[in-house]
Amino acid sequence: GLQQEAIAIAGAIILFLIAIRMIFPSPYGIMGENPDGEPFIVPLAIPAIAGPSVLAIAMLLVSNDPARMLEWTIALICAWLATSVVLLASPLLLRALGNRGLIASERLMGMILVIIAVQMFFDGVGKFLHLN
Repeated sequence: GLQQEAIAIAGAIILFLIAIRMIFPSPYGIMGENPDGEPFIVPLAIPAIAGPSVLAIAMLLVSNDPARMLEWTIALICAWLATSVVLLASPLLLRALGNRGLIASERLMGMILVIIAVQMFFDGVGKFLHLN
């Protein structure tokens, strides 16, 4: 019984929170102050590669146009492949960009995610209020 608008707004909020943490990282890590460091175990339902915002976006796309399910699946697989290439090339990127370059890239990507999150929020609210 979830409405598409609710999925869009929830995905936008989660994506916004993730982006803010990318732009303004906590000195204690993502999970806050933890004396033993970051937790090693990641729940299988929400792996790091396909977090809650990605799942919300995928659900929104499929619910908007279920006839294109094959295209959405191919796009998701291509995104996973591109992510795998970036992860495997991360030592090369570190050497090429340096630590400061990677931090700058992360903050730039955070800004882009903020823009996407705000647009998703506006779209969800606009559909809920029947403005679109």
